[in-house]
Amino acid sequence: MNKIKNALLFILAKILTASSPGATYLAFAGSGSSAQLCAHIRRSGFKRVLVVTDKPLRELGIVDRALEGFAGSDIDIAFYDGVEPDPTFDQVAEGLAELKKHNSDVVLAIGGGSSIDCAKLVAARATSDEDPRNWIGFGKVKHEVLPIFAIPTTAGTGSEATMGAVISDPVTHEKGVISGAGLGMGATALDPDLQLGMPPAITAATGMDALTHAVETVICRWDRGTSKEHAKRAIRIIFENLTRAYDQGDDAEARESMALASYYAGIAINQVNVGSVHAIAHQLGGKYQIPHGLANAMVLPHVLNYCAAEAEGALAELAQLIGVAASGQSAGDQARAFIDAVIQLRDDVGIPATSEKIKAEDFDYLVDLAVAEGTGYFPPKMLDKAGARDILSKIAG
Repeated sequence: MNKIKNALLFILAKILTASSPGATYLAFAGSGSSAQLCAHIRRSGFKRVLVVTDKPLRELGIVDRALEGFAGSDIDIAFYDGVEPDPTFDQVAEGLAELKKHNSDVVLAIGGGSSIDCAKLVAARATSDEDPRNWIGFGKVKHEVLPIFAIPTTAGTGSEATMGAVISDPVTHEKGVISGAGLGMGATALDPDLQLGMPPAITAATGMDALTHAVETVICRWDRGTSKEHAKRAIRIIFENLTRAYDQGDDAEARESMALASYYAGIAINQVNVGSVHAIAHQLGGKYQIPHGLANAMVLPHVLNYCAAEAEGALAELAQLIGVAASGQSAGDQARAFIDAVIQLRDDVGIPATSEKIKAEDFDYLVDLAVAEGTGYFPPKMLDKAGARDILSKIAG
């Protein structure tokens, strides 16, 4: 824990990766870091800030706390607080209308992954008249985007570190991923003060989301940049701290650790993308509005079983990393021990193994979408229709 704590004590963390040539991640970490981000925005010369967030966070006063660093300055602030879980193109349009009315020169996201993803696309639309539906995929946002900053209030999505955004169609509810270099953060603040007292269910779901990002990176066939290094660091931190944060919502050290783990996992997937767990989980969110972290947590053990033979070495290494590998065990047994540890962690933080929302009559639809999405990833074993159907049958209530 000393190494983790020392890392968290850095007021300013600048992490260089090979996600793209010369890519730089700038984060202010630790208690009060949201005020430091506000100061950084002021020093950068911005004057008119559009805050993208949701109504509950404003009503709870969390947004006001995050913006205390602007107190006494000449910064002019406007708000778009219409973000809902699984943001839609309609919400992006609403946010854009607020931005234009205010003539904002920068976008600041405060909230979970939904707010951050929405903010990215509002910033992209601010400098383009193109329909954002045309941007679904990778590398299609080619224009200069309005500067974006983020203060995450959950520890899991990693959107504060990625160059992608998940967006839903308001009619079909299907999810799409828009990814491009312009959607990266100017800087972010990993402020545990804003996450103290987070409800246990949200702590659990977002923490398992971060774990999924990190595990999918480690088993990914594409080894790029520092992805596996950051992913392994995130996995170790999560196994050491998630249950603490879940059981003791005001444990400041655990909250700091989980904020950093989420960020590390975000850096990891930013370099190699996600995998088959997300290919299935995205469809569960789109069809049934199952929260993304919850869907990932249900699907993760089954995908690991599905590709256990192909990912045996990587999973065995993770078992050693978190201390569940017994001396003299075969690599296969060590891999099984890691999968069992994932299941145990899921159970320890109260996430169910199944959902009654998932219906067998929807399997054909869900399988087709999951397999189609999965073709864009680099898992150790490509997701096929039989595998996707089998996994769905195991998590349907």
